[in-house]
Amino acid sequence: MIQLEGISKSFKVAERSAGLKQAAKALFVRKHRTVEALSEISFHIPEGEIVGYIGPNGAGKSTTIKVMSGVLVPDKGSCSIMGYTPWKDRAAYVRNIGVVFGQRSQLWWDVPVIDSYELLRDIYKIPQAEYKASLDMLVETLDLHTIIQMPVRQLSLGQRMRCEIAASLLHSPKVLFLDEPTIGLDAVSKIAVRDFIKEINKEKGVTVILTTHDMNDIEALASRILMIGKGTLLYDGSLQELRGRFGTQRTITVDFEPQQHEIFIPGTELLSWTSERAVYSFDHEQLSVAAVIAGISEQVKLLDVAIDTKPIDEIIVQLYKEHQI
Repeated sequence: MIQLEGISKSFKVAERSAGLKQAAKALFVRKHRTVEALSEISFHIPEGEIVGYIGPNGAGKSTTIKVMSGVLVPDKGSCSIMGYTPWKDRAAYVRNIGVVFGQRSQLWWDVPVIDSYELLRDIYKIPQAEYKASLDMLVETLDLHTIIQMPVRQLSLGQRMRCEIAASLLHSPKVLFLDEPTIGLDAVSKIAVRDFIKEINKEKGVTVILTTHDMNDIEALASRILMIGKGTLLYDGSLQELRGRFGTQRTITVDFEPQQHEIFIPGTELLSWTSERAVYSFDHEQLSVAAVIAGISEQVKLLDVAIDTKPIDEIIVQLYKEHQI
């Protein structure tokens, strides 16, 4: 479905020191440095998979998406998506993909959303019956009934992003590139977008490549993640594997009948204590959850127990630190 082999891309960036003298000098003599945005990136994504593509700012995520969508031509390497080379077969290729950039819009600012959709129908040459069926489904699923007749400039960010996603799916693409689709959205809008992405993936088999800094999006949607840093692919695997590698730490919160003296369990770290609640941290590979609960229950009468794993954000930070990015 999607095959990247040895993709590299670099950019020339102008540099100069601060000050009027340096500004005048730069009019005649410019200094440049080369920034390697992508370096030998290779991966394969099968049809119907949702992949989270993550990395710190400036890692090369958006550059990769632009190469895969045909906006940028790489310096070297090959990219085959559904048998197309994106930057060579652009006219035929773009009919099969949808792209949403969270900070850029494909909707016309001063006209109602529906007018933008009608224009996109003409651009993609979508048959009227197919267009109506897709539009009805998108309006219903993304709850666009009350906003589709409004000018884009009058929409909130969450409303606009739902409309952007609908616009990218009007022509029933087989691949959907989402670059920060939930940026700035409230909790309700985020959940609506996540549910919709899962639905089109399940019902229509749409392959989704998602870049985001919101690890909750990744955890809710993607079973596989690709992590990039300094233009190099650093990790390709499942969230479960990543948790097994870095997420062995557990936190257990226990509520009990009033107890004046702190309870210490060998192999755990007591994070907080009150007369009715305690929080412990431990490595579940060294000490089982059952052993911790048994040790506590021997000393107090338990009322409630809650067990938490390390948040995915902290695991990702550990991975960044390991690779020094």
